Amino acid sequence: MTTIRTARDSQWGEVFSRLRTMTREGRYEEVEAEARALAALPRRPWRRRPPHWEARVLATGTAVMHGRTAEALDELDALIAELEPVGLNSQMLRLTARSNRVAALSGLRRHAEAETEALAVLGELTRIAHRAPVSALELNTLGHLAAVLCGLARHEEAEAVARGNLPRAGGPAVAVLHTTLARSLTGQGRHEEALTELGRSLPRPPRHAAGYLDLVAAEALYALGRRAEAEDAVRRSLAACEKMLHPAHPRTAEARALLARVTGGGQGTGSGGEGVPGE
Repeated sequence: MTTIRTARDSQWGEVFSRLRTMTREGRYEEVEAEARALAALPRRPWRRRPPHWEARVLATGTAVMHGRTAEALDELDALIAELEPVGLNSQMLRLTARSNRVAALSGLRRHAEAETEALAVLGELTRIAHRAPVSALELNTLGHLAAVLCGLARHEEAEAVARGNLPRAGGPAVAVLHTTLARSLTGQGRHEEALTELGRSLPRPPRHAAGYLDLVAAEALYALGRRAEAEDAVRRSLAACEKMLHPAHPRTAEARALLARVTGGGQGTGSGGEGVPGE
């Protein structure tokens, strides 16, 4: 197996392919550590494809997925400022970093900034669509945007974005988009419809979406007055967050807050809408 220590310039593509596979498997800590080691390699002018930028984008992206949003945002801001979009590869790396920035801003509840960034990324992807395969990044950014719109309480718009892009989604992204769609329905008071969406046979969600489905289900159940079921769902959500995500992940705090309302008799459904970062 090609590793960072053994890779030659011509083999870096193989290394990054392996790291992307590990990311899809939810091995965020391993990927980030290896990507940071790769970014730290000496950059020499004769290297045909310096791995530095791609490695940093991958490292910061996995940090966001794991839930270290505040820490990752500072690094993303610096990285985006340094990445000059002079070639198509650099443009795509910069747009990937900016899409990760949308997820980080959303996780920190800076929803207005996140919307502005998401729309800017989508606009740039449209402009280069004839030159590069942008579909996956576009769909990922649209998923972030749907969650951001929930956070802004613009639930009808969030529903349109999520529902409109479900036919394009595949694999774990389907489960994430269905869950965001359900959250948008709960925000509109359509709680039974939300539970129907969540009750579909969905692919297993990615690790970064741990606890998301149960959290949204708990919100809908609580709004319907089904408090015992809501408590069970939110406890499952919290357990999954604590097991699979970084302690700083915003969804963990959201699950704890909802559990306190459910068990303490507070009012409201708490449509936090922090969203789920993509891959």
